[in-house]
Amino acid sequence: MGGMNEIRAICVFCASSQSVDELFKNTALELGRELGKKGIELVYGGASIGLMGCLARGVHEEKGRVVGVLPEFFATKEIKYSEADELIVTRDMRERKAVMDQRSDAFIVLPGGIGTLEEAMEILSMRQLHLTDKPLVFINTQGFYDGLRAMFEEMVDLKFAKPNIMDMYAMVPDPQSALDYLFDH
Repeated sequence: MGGMNEIRAICVFCASSQSVDELFKNTALELGRELGKKGIELVYGGASIGLMGCLARGVHEEKGRVVGVLPEFFATKEIKYSEADELIVTRDMRERKAVMDQRSDAFIVLPGGIGTLEEAMEILSMRQLHLTDKPLVFINTQGFYDGLRAMFEEMVDLKFAKPNIMDMYAMVPDPQSALDYLFDH
């Protein structure tokens, strides 16, 4: 998949919910700090709330660069991360995902809700169709994605998907493992 020199920007999908446990927020902060330390540009959904906000602040704590991409209807709300080094406002959610894809070399998925899952599934689907070879890594904080992995296994068992979908993503326990996977893969 390529070494360090090929990954300059990483897109991270994650929750915008403020209500989640501190442990999840701390993991997002840790991932942000690690990206900042490595000089990897963060491309993400542009919000200042939930895991998204923790992630972006973590990058900035380590003097990293943050690119937020958010649709017009979010930009009007008071949730945008105005400290972002670059804030790209798109017409809608579809254009947002396209821009995030164009601007990044790999994808990391932290725990999140429907939006996070939808973004991750689109990348997995594109990998399956050979429309992208950019790596996709889930950070499985406290087993958050165990159920999703079980769902994929069931799809394979029942012949809804080929066994090779299990090789189209990585699932790791923490931010450091995610970066190790991307840079040593």
